[in-house]
Amino acid sequence: MPKLSSLDEKRLLVKVSKLYYEEGWSQDEILERLNLSRSKISRLLQQAREAGIVQIAVVTPKHLFSDLETRLERQFGLQEALVVESRAEDSPESIQRGLGAAAAAYLERSLNGFHALGISWGATLNSMVAAVRPQTGFSGKVVQIIGGLGRPEAEVHATELCLRLARALHAQPVLLPAPGIVPTPQARDVLLADADIQRAAALFGQLDLVFVGIGAPTSDSVLMRVGSILSAEELSLLREQGVVGDIALRFFDENGQPVESEIDRRVVGITLEQLKQARRVIGVAGGLQKIQSIRGALRGGLLNVLITDSLTAERLLE
Repeated sequence: MPKLSSLDEKRLLVKVSKLYYEEGWSQDEILERLNLSRSKISRLLQQAREAGIVQIAVVTPKHLFSDLETRLERQFGLQEALVVESRAEDSPESIQRGLGAAAAAYLERSLNGFHALGISWGATLNSMVAAVRPQTGFSGKVVQIIGGLGRPEAEVHATELCLRLARALHAQPVLLPAPGIVPTPQARDVLLADADIQRAAALFGQLDLVFVGIGAPTSDSVLMRVGSILSAEELSLLREQGVVGDIALRFFDENGQPVESEIDRRVVGITLEQLKQARRVIGVAGGLQKIQSIRGALRGGLLNVLITDSLTAERLLE
């Protein structure tokens, strides 16, 4: 094909672009109409984009927050971020339900190729488990990664969450039959010698997906509401030591570094180092009272995926 003048080349760029992008013609149809080769059509479409003749924009529908998600992923090195809508007047329970539904959807689309799924405890994860639809394609294990906290019959109890999620996935539950925190380090050592506890703990370093909540050391946190986990004095001591949050009762500072304490030596469950060995750790947390806690977990590289709400996401990016 003879070389076209600059004006004719642009005219052809526009014609091919309009047929392809506006009229919805296939490249084969353009080939027949304009007697051009397939490689020439592809080259013209590429040139049109580079020249700004064709400008492709992805328009995000209302109530979706792809820009916030992308910024979170870039700023904190995440594999993925999911952001759900929140408003200033929303209750914590409303935010938890929204986060739980998003986490359930993420779980359902992430099961292929994974065999061991870990879950901690808490109100937000309870919302997630409640929203999971029955699945039949997962043949792996669901592992309880923290001993029981609070009343065994409570919905947020780690054992109850593990059992319910395993039922929904038609999977094998692997329970950690022990309290999440015991009175002394010596009592924990005795429990860790139990064969059933060792069977669960042996899987802590082999987890594919782990779903965790992120706690904040505040007087109205679930740790305090449950009433039998931490005392007000212990909470105050943790704050003095620089604690900003916890994952499965493993406390960390503003940079996500573990804070060692006598409390830590009484916990029966996964450690932060074991958590980091998982292929993917999904943090499900939101609400402005957890900004410091979530930011600390992100800074420490404790999460690969964050599911949070829009107001919290904006504050995290400030």
